[in-house]
Amino acid sequence: MPEIENAKLREIYTTMVRTRAFEERLIAEYHKGNIPGFIHSAIGQEAITAAVCAFLREDDYAYPTHRGHGVYFARGARFDRMMAEFFAKETGCSKGKGGLHLAAAELNILGVNGIVGDNIPISSGVALGCKMQQLDRVVACFFGDGATNSGAFHEGVGLAAIWELPVVFVCENNQYQQSTPIKNYTKLKDLSERAKAYGIPGVTVDGNDAVAVAEVASQAIENARGGSGPILIVGNTYRYYGHHMGDPGTSYRTKEEVEEWKKRDAIARLRSHLLQKKILTASEVEEIQTVTERELDEAVRFATESAEPGIEEALKDNYYTAGER
Repeated sequence: MPEIENAKLREIYTTMVRTRAFEERLIAEYHKGNIPGFIHSAIGQEAITAAVCAFLREDDYAYPTHRGHGVYFARGARFDRMMAEFFAKETGCSKGKGGLHLAAAELNILGVNGIVGDNIPISSGVALGCKMQQLDRVVACFFGDGATNSGAFHEGVGLAAIWELPVVFVCENNQYQQSTPIKNYTKLKDLSERAKAYGIPGVTVDGNDAVAVAEVASQAIENARGGSGPILIVGNTYRYYGHHMGDPGTSYRTKEEVEEWKKRDAIARLRSHLLQKKILTASEVEEIQTVTERELDEAVRFATESAEPGIEEALKDNYYTAGER
């Protein structure tokens, strides 16, 4: 595996910290009644999105899930516009009309699909377009373990395989398909074995080990860009909260299980590694947290003071196929 540069590890750590801090603030604002929609938290899963996106170029594409805020921050999204979107304000990155299904075309983020797994064949379509235009771009497609049981997974991965498309399929295996444990919907012990059915490589990695994810992702993206075709990466991880903020997650998980996973927290592990290797100092760690919290304070203020979208915006930015009314 390639050795990851120190600067890249610092970048990954910063993205992870910013992602978690943003979600923690989102949850706090949700409980205050400031967020009208849903929040699907990825707290606990930050290493996967941060480590994969760290090796994408600006002209590459990323397609996150509804639990994919980390992709946005890894691609350079601003706290203020993201926060305003969740506040349903006109200054949001989707003009306050997307909520968690937000988009950021300027960052080559393909939005958030409301149907689990449907971003998989779409990602293959984008990759096909890149290949047909002879662009050496890569598409990173993120999805949960539950999506691997969908027809869209079979179609999307199958097409990418037979056409040798530059897609890095990333399964964030957080052990639950909403509230159904993985053991209740597949006999596979290792989801990356699904790759064998399509004749492509499959790799399983500890999704709470950012360094390990980075090593696998950097090589996978380089190979895809070089014409080797798609790969399936499965990162085993865990979400600390329920499926969404209305789900306490206590009816299908034990407190002991949650606490056991928290002992393997991805941010704490990477921070310990960086400090031990003297890649970061204690004061730099504190500075990252301080700057992040300051930006979040400003983002909440920005969102609070922003106006709601006017009624004239209701039908803008909507698309339909020919013949629909």
